[in-house]
Amino acid sequence: MRKAEIPMSVVPATFPFYRFEGTHYDIGRQFGEACIDRIHLHLELATSRLEQKNGISRQHALANAHRFQPYVQEVAPFFDEEIRGIAAGAHISIEEAWLLQLRAELGIIPADDILDEPGDECTSYAVLAPATSDGIPMIGQNADLPAFYAQLGVVVEYVFDDMPSVLMLTPAGQVSYLGINEKGMGAFANYLTCDGWRVGFPRYLFSRLALTHETVDDAIRTIDGLYRASSRNLMLMDAHGTAADLETTPASTGRIDPVNDLIAHANHFEHPDMLDQERASEKYLPNTRTRSATMRRLLEENHGRLNPEVMQGILRDRSAYPDCLCRMEEDNPEHDSMTFASLIARPTEGEMWIAVGPPHEHQYERYAFSKVPAEA
Repeated sequence: MRKAEIPMSVVPATFPFYRFEGTHYDIGRQFGEACIDRIHLHLELATSRLEQKNGISRQHALANAHRFQPYVQEVAPFFDEEIRGIAAGAHISIEEAWLLQLRAELGIIPADDILDEPGDECTSYAVLAPATSDGIPMIGQNADLPAFYAQLGVVVEYVFDDMPSVLMLTPAGQVSYLGINEKGMGAFANYLTCDGWRVGFPRYLFSRLALTHETVDDAIRTIDGLYRASSRNLMLMDAHGTAADLETTPASTGRIDPVNDLIAHANHFEHPDMLDQERASEKYLPNTRTRSATMRRLLEENHGRLNPEVMQGILRDRSAYPDCLCRMEEDNPEHDSMTFASLIARPTEGEMWIAVGPPHEHQYERYAFSKVPAEA
């Protein structure tokens, strides 16, 4: 494998932005070429973490990665085309490109040690128009992952020739993470811990698949119909005034609708029909419950005044230390999750504000769909 040329200690002040256009394979190839160093660093760090944390060798992980491919090819073959393009552009193998999409699944399946997973990644929110100061709805989250993901994050604009364009924050080489489409849809996501993880359609691809639609209801129907590999919480919003949170396990889902125009969610099940699916350890549950409650309280306290500036203050909140919305690596020495990125999206406006994490130490940068004039 080609060694990454980005120093492992360098965290950018803002996430770099790239625009890729064409067929899915072409877009993947452009992604691979433009982000080759970050992709190689991602691969190096991801395989090292699988071995150190889960005892899974690089060879074993690569041998398992291809098992998920048929489930994606059946439902959304365009993902496979993009992943093949990334492999070609970044000069890595197809198996290595697939591994980058499967961090969680390759570390857990079979799910014998699910209770040992902290499962404490991310706090998300949705704010409908009546709760804002300007009538423009918002959706987003504090994204919590191992600290090195701050070195790997990129903002990409995918301009497809057969589906809505997408603006997304994602680790380099990963085709799906958090973002919006040009039709006013937003899709964000959180970790959930449950039994029954299996080889199937991978969790990271849920959000991009949702963004192939224009409405929350259509996106939920698609996610409901998947043979899912793993659990994922999805925070969704569309341009028609609908927002919903979808808790998923491999075999079941639960929809949570806004209360007082607001939704907040962290890393535990909250839908009444999904509570028996919870497998997070009691030592981790206080953290996620506190973050969810803090987000909900701060949204309620600012109801009618919420806008990107106010949301920046909320997402920087550390009042519930050590169970903060804005998390630092040293807050919990038992594991390495921290807020590596913070996002505020206004899908109807085609824009996102994103800060490298932790956001109380960095400024938010505005990203938007490119306005490329049509040829005469």
